[in-house]
Amino acid sequence: MTQLFHTRRTRILEPSPIAPEEKSRRQEKRDALAAKCRVVFERLRPQLIKTHYNWHIAIDPDTEQYLIDPTLKGITQKIRDAYGNLNEVKLTIFRLNDTGTCGRLWV
Repeated sequence: MTQLFHTRRTRILEPSPIAPEEKSRRQEKRDALAAKCRVVFERLRPQLIKTHYNWHIAIDPDTEQYLIDPTLKGITQKIRDAYGNLNEVKLTIFRLNDTGTCGRLWV
């Protein structure tokens, strides 16, 4: 008689070892950074949108310096070249268009 084995499906990756409180603290920090970057973005957008429409822009809110590139891959490479591979989030990426979003939002 053939015996069938049923394996229980599990996640591919183990659950994150980060505590929920730490996750929420990190999310709040990212949200605060995004809000600071949005202010700079709104100030820069009118002048850059004319010549760089739909390009990606990465903004450092502390120095108000920015990097721009027509592709997401290009902007991420410029960020790595300028800032290295740091584990700390320092920039926010926007798109130079009417909304500033980089992707499609499904509602």
